[in-house]
Amino acid sequence: MKLVMVGCSHHRTPVELREKLAFTNEQAVRALSELTKLFPGTESVLLSTCNRVELYAASAEEDVKVPETKDLIGFLADFHKVNPDLLQSHLVHCDDREAVRHLFTVASSLDSMIVGEAQIIAQVKQAYELARTSDYTGPITHAVFQHASYVAKRVASETAIQRRRISVPSVAVSEVAAEFYERFDDKQITLIGAGEMGEETLRYLLDAGAKKVTIINRSTQRATELAQKLTGKVVPWDSLAEQLQEADLVVSTTGATEPVVDMEMFQTIWKRRRQRTMLILDLAVPRDFASEIGDIDDVYLYTVDDLQKVCDRNRSLREQEWPKAKKIIEEETDKFMNDLRYRSTGPVIQRLREQAESIKQAELSRLMGRLQNKAIDDAAKEEIKITIDRVVNKLLHPPLQSLRENEHPEQHATLIDALKRLFHLNE
Repeated sequence: MKLVMVGCSHHRTPVELREKLAFTNEQAVRALSELTKLFPGTESVLLSTCNRVELYAASAEEDVKVPETKDLIGFLADFHKVNPDLLQSHLVHCDDREAVRHLFTVASSLDSMIVGEAQIIAQVKQAYELARTSDYTGPITHAVFQHASYVAKRVASETAIQRRRISVPSVAVSEVAAEFYERFDDKQITLIGAGEMGEETLRYLLDAGAKKVTIINRSTQRATELAQKLTGKVVPWDSLAEQLQEADLVVSTTGATEPVVDMEMFQTIWKRRRQRTMLILDLAVPRDFASEIGDIDDVYLYTVDDLQKVCDRNRSLREQEWPKAKKIIEEETDKFMNDLRYRSTGPVIQRLREQAESIKQAELSRLMGRLQNKAIDDAAKEEIKITIDRVVNKLLHPPLQSLRENEHPEQHATLIDALKRLFHLNE
């Protein structure tokens, strides 16, 4: 087996260079096609996300030339018209076991910019499916990418790495709002601001079951676009006070330089409200709500700073899970490599057993022919056959056991080569 990975990520490659090396799906298929023409018989998968580009090449066949690291670097440079010398210092590369472990680490989101993000495993699967449906994969890439999905599931289920939210919108909904309200489908939600932060928070609210959402933004067009994209009732900006009067949950994400709601305005709104709890998630910087509003009874005001503390705590808890996740990856890497070596040994063992069986049968036939006229009964002949079987099996057992039990890749390959030479298995 040969598996090579060359790639770059946010760890050591600036975004300007990552942008130059990025692939669309169409470009990825074309690149895999060109790589296959240069190295016939090579399996390949190309993973391209906003934070990484990784090209995997492999083969299970001894007579297939798998591209070396320098070949893959040159290929990426040629495809994107980038100086290969520029790539040398920014690309990482690894072979065989290290490539397997790297893929398992990436799929489990331990190598992500945000450790524990669940999005990466979907991107890994998509990259593999794109290569598979285009017929650029094979037994090695199939095995390693399928096992990467299994490893990612183990890490997700056996550690808390993905269970702790670490973005402000996700924490705002899952760890603050969810503490106040058992359900969201019957709550009146007002979203102030329709930018990226507002959109992300709205997605989490919808996932939590929100149904009654009002979007209010100075630009009605932007609010309408968000409502069409996700959901929500759009109202004009001058109805802000009216909306706050009816809201159970308020999420504010504007880019205003001054508070959108000051204490005087809020007190007027509060006098007109029915007496019930109000939760305000002020995710804006600078803040949209005056800080003293949070001092009012039954009003619970959370700012970005409050939520960031939860994010930092959760990030720390994720990091505490890192050793457990790394242990899983090491276990699965060892298991995968051992299984792969065992499968690669199969054909050699089969040829050795077939050769031994052929020799045994030939010698038995010759011996039985010579004993044809001797006074030897069938029971004795059967005992002779059993004895020869035992001799052959005992002679084969030590070399076959050594093949199965040796986990060192280089020694394993040396043993296979020695068996082939000693028993003339290539002839």
